Amino acid sequence: MNDEFKGKSGKVKVMYVRGDDESKKGGQNPRTGKGGARQDDSRRPSRHAESKPRGGRDRDALPSDSPWRTVSRAPSATDESKPDHGGISGKSYIDPEQIRRQRMEETRVYGENACQALFQSRPDCIVRAWFIQEVTPRFRDALKWMAANRKAYHVVDEAELIKASGTEHHGGVCFLIKKRSGMPVSEWLAKAETKDCVLALEQIGNPHNLGGMMRSCAHFGVKGLLVDDASLLESGAAVRTAEGGAEHVQAISGESFAAGLNAFRKAGYTIVTTSSHKGTPLAQAELPAKMVLVLGQERDGLSDATMEQGDMSVSIGGTGNVESLNVSVATGVLLAEWWRQNA
Repeated sequence: MNDEFKGKSGKVKVMYVRGDDESKKGGQNPRTGKGGARQDDSRRPSRHAESKPRGGRDRDALPSDSPWRTVSRAPSATDESKPDHGGISGKSYIDPEQIRRQRMEETRVYGENACQALFQSRPDCIVRAWFIQEVTPRFRDALKWMAANRKAYHVVDEAELIKASGTEHHGGVCFLIKKRSGMPVSEWLAKAETKDCVLALEQIGNPHNLGGMMRSCAHFGVKGLLVDDASLLESGAAVRTAEGGAEHVQAISGESFAAGLNAFRKAGYTIVTTSSHKGTPLAQAELPAKMVLVLGQERDGLSDATMEQGDMSVSIGGTGNVESLNVSVATGVLLAEWWRQNA
């Protein structure tokens, strides 16, 4: 069959050549394959014969130099052709030492009053927060501030808050915060007021006692606490027990506990030690306007070395039915008398 069509150069004749069988079977169109008799089924490959797995070619049937042939191989650790995304789209390297330092610089505090006071005093230290639904109306300002300052917060159920805070006594809220560091003695002395009582705590680590003492300090206007480890005042239990009082006190740190006491003495402070058995009865003692009140752990009290540093010693009288008062209770009694005499 011949076709003719016109191009720019005139008529062009196109000839289609067919085999003898096709010409005998009745004018099949070679371009469409239609018309004429059907192709002999014996020459057509079966759809089911030697069928291959779904979704791919038979790789072995391709010639070795085929551009479509794929070769599976294990990735090489030294393959320099792999693009370096610098940790942007690939896996980023996380320094475990950095994570450890970060966790040491952070702590969790909880309790509604404690967290409200912390938000009012130093919101910038908040890293993350968790709330149960019931307290969110009372933390409306905190939630708005955290949203505006891109601070992560989560409204969770009771079980999740216990997990986040580490306690069942969370009070419906928990903050992850950056710890405060202790202020050097010299910096404290540079801004000290005329009337200044500083509480010095020797080896007192019970967080509930520390919380109770911070609460008494806030109530009676005592702003400084000389401690060996400032982070003890930032523990969740201590801050919760203080009921907001932790935001009104500042940890003070010296080169050592003894060195700190000595620095205060040189600055004109009276070092007042306490004992349950000896010393001037509190009702008869004249407490100076500038003093450092030193208290020790309940079991052993103050060490001999610290007792020797005292300029005066006081005791709290009582019935004698018990050996002594709880150290946080004794702190409240002593600070109340200082406040009465010097406020």
